Amino acid sequence: MAIVGALAACAAPAPSPGAGGEAVSVAAGDAAAPSSPSGVLIVALPLDPNSINPPNAADRMAGNVINQIFDSLIEVDNVTNELRPSLATEWTVSEDGTEYTFKLREGVRFHDGSPFDAQDVVATFEAGKDPVNAYASAYANVTVEVVDDYTVKLKPNTPDVTFLRSLVGYNIISAEQFAAEGNAGIEVRPIGSGPFKFVEWSKGNRIVLEAFEEYWDEGKPLVQQVIFRPIPESSTRLAAIQTGEVHIINRLSADEARTLEGVDGVELITYPADRVYYIAFNNLTTGVGKPTEDVRVRQAMNYAVDRQAIVDSLFGGNARLSAGFVTPWNLGFDESLQPYPYDPERARALLAEAGYPNGFTIGMACPIGAYTSFEDVCQAVANYLAEVGITLEGGEIEFLESGVYWDRQSKKELPPLFGDSWSAAVGEALPRLVGALGGWQESYSAWSDPEIDRYLAAISSTFDVEARAALYKELQAYMYENPPFIYLYEPITFEAIRSAVKGYAPNSVEQYYLKHVYLAE
Repeated sequence: MAIVGALAACAAPAPSPGAGGEAVSVAAGDAAAPSSPSGVLIVALPLDPNSINPPNAADRMAGNVINQIFDSLIEVDNVTNELRPSLATEWTVSEDGTEYTFKLREGVRFHDGSPFDAQDVVATFEAGKDPVNAYASAYANVTVEVVDDYTVKLKPNTPDVTFLRSLVGYNIISAEQFAAEGNAGIEVRPIGSGPFKFVEWSKGNRIVLEAFEEYWDEGKPLVQQVIFRPIPESSTRLAAIQTGEVHIINRLSADEARTLEGVDGVELITYPADRVYYIAFNNLTTGVGKPTEDVRVRQAMNYAVDRQAIVDSLFGGNARLSAGFVTPWNLGFDESLQPYPYDPERARALLAEAGYPNGFTIGMACPIGAYTSFEDVCQAVANYLAEVGITLEGGEIEFLESGVYWDRQSKKELPPLFGDSWSAAVGEALPRLVGALGGWQESYSAWSDPEIDRYLAAISSTFDVEARAALYKELQAYMYENPPFIYLYEPITFEAIRSAVKGYAPNSVEQYYLKHVYLAE
């Protein structure tokens, strides 16, 4: 869950053998790409997107549909990680990082035929900052100044060291559509300038996109049609990739990937994901006055959960235990911090010290179908908490369909404990930290801490890389001693493709652009 869609700032990790499978190159295959769009590419999604309107997309899978319909001012090369022109052909940044000037590409048209110019950039931020949107604050923080029809200046209202890369995730909408239909129109019939135009969305069944023949990037896209099929049942996705019913499936568990070893016509891809899974504590709404406001209780709950056992049993050991919200792929990662060990006796002692020798009862929720085996992860966490006396209201976890879950989370209506995951898409943990810990200002935050606020403000305004890395390390140490989460793990991601798929290049934030993909004969 993040609006930004840029690749991590370290080089994208090359695919490596996964579950015994053969590594797959992310470069185009040896078969010649077609001279014009041909074929139908079918991509399975583990869930139906909550929205394909950019400022409302709550999950990376929704973002991956959006990536095909819309362009941004700049894009990132998934292999080299370099920023490159898209709807902007060049840009300059002021020395203090507060003003970004973009020269816009001329001759670009939207799917409805309207021409692209500076007014579409203005409309994008006007539409995005509508309070009804989940990520309204991200758009409201930017001022747009039109210099001329093909030059704009973007000015973050507060300094943002990740701003340039974050722009990869600000998809440009049609000013004409927004003026005529508003956000409601974009929700049902998105019009972008991307390589594929929207055809239909049959909720729970399929999203159909078609090659945009007037796309500005000559020679792209390479397939005539892309169909996204939400298939929540992992067993059904596995069967579909084996029969050739779909061409790409993602978010496989290690066990699921292992079943595809040696399957004719199927290739495995695996890579480390810059994504942290956690159980959040809520101190804004439902957690007010609850035992979790005591730091000793939150520490105890971290000691109470055997994360290694969870990772071993559910993921075959294919995940790294988290010690915080900054990963090894992020600037300023502190490798000296060790994950909380499993120590139920220490947990009980801390609970007793906090005044809860017999534990307590508290509410907990988790999403259904959003992440690989996450329902099982949540249940395991609940079982471990029960062993130290922390039981659940109603006797069980409140499992919610993912769309309902994101909606309730954005309204801060989830229980005092809830499970989630957050990726960082700019090579730094700042967007993830702000998004999850930004208090009332952030749609999906459930925690506020003045000391964390101070660190985040300092990091956001420190353009010196070494100084910023040092601040990240200080913040990690603070968040280790004052945990706003039960830290869980960072997974190794498994995907599978049909051998006919060429040019498919996912990255460490599970993001892809399909204009380079084609199907070999």
